[in-house]
Amino acid sequence: MSVVGVEDIRGRPAYHTIFDIKGGVLFFRVDDHYESWFDTTSLVSLKHVQHIDETSYKSDKTYEFYPERAVYVRNGQEKPSVSKPLDEGSFIYFMRSVPLEVGKTYEFDRYYNAERNPVIIRVDRRERIKVPAGEFDALVLKPEIKSKGLFSESGQAEVWLADDSTRYILRLKSKLPVGTLYLELKDIENTSRR
Repeated sequence: MSVVGVEDIRGRPAYHTIFDIKGGVLFFRVDDHYESWFDTTSLVSLKHVQHIDETSYKSDKTYEFYPERAVYVRNGQEKPSVSKPLDEGSFIYFMRSVPLEVGKTYEFDRYYNAERNPVIIRVDRRERIKVPAGEFDALVLKPEIKSKGLFSESGQAEVWLADDSTRYILRLKSKLPVGTLYLELKDIENTSRR
């Protein structure tokens, strides 16, 4: 998972993020690639690309989000959305911007597919963790979206955010059909931008 830069999407500066998952066990292989472009100020999703390759399931989808009209276009087909849409990629970064208190649950009607709202973030606990990038105090979140994927209701996802002003994403855990996915922060390359 990385932020590769800031790019122009329809006249708006947007963070371009990439999220890759590769691996497998026995006869199950995963090679998923997600890209998200979201507004640098409002974190509103502007574009999202998914290339999913999971053994017998394959899917390629491109989304363009038009927040001003509350619609999105998936593979050429327009559908109703919300005025401040989030896709799965931008949702990860959005969580970093929310003031969070342990023991509280937050709900947002921001998921691009309005029928799958609200997006729920439960702040479960504080914890000290060690990842390849170092040792950190962390807030442990339990995010949930009524959709398939990393933050699905059945995925029992947890996200560890640095419990400081950086809010670095330190670790991500989600249950998959054949096991549990763990991602950890490997390196912090540029601390002048987040």
